[in-house]
Amino acid sequence: MALIEHLTVPNLTVALFFLGLYGAMTQRNIIKTIISVGIMDLAAITFFMTANYNDGARPPISGVPVEQMADPVPQALMITAIVIGVSVVAMCLAMYMRVAYRYGTADWKILIRRLEK
Repeated sequence: MALIEHLTVPNLTVALFFLGLYGAMTQRNIIKTIISVGIMDLAAITFFMTANYNDGARPPISGVPVEQMADPVPQALMITAIVIGVSVVAMCLAMYMRVAYRYGTADWKILIRRLEK
């Protein structure tokens, strides 16, 4: 229980990122590789959103003192990163569908062998 008590959200997101990296490097199935890349993207976004978290910060709307305002720039950057991440996963899936239709496999090694012929 001592380890669980010391875990924080940034530490968990770093662990989740490396879990996704491990999955992307070790999986032979193309779909599992794409899922691992999505996990890495989600972990990076969560890390950056929680790294700049200030307890009690309020949205930068008129009437709020400057000392209590949350910084909107990291949030805007992460919204952009979410859109880019979804686009990358969608493009990877579209490319996978074309490759699976043409070569009839979802295995990286079989695909490479068929491409070398």
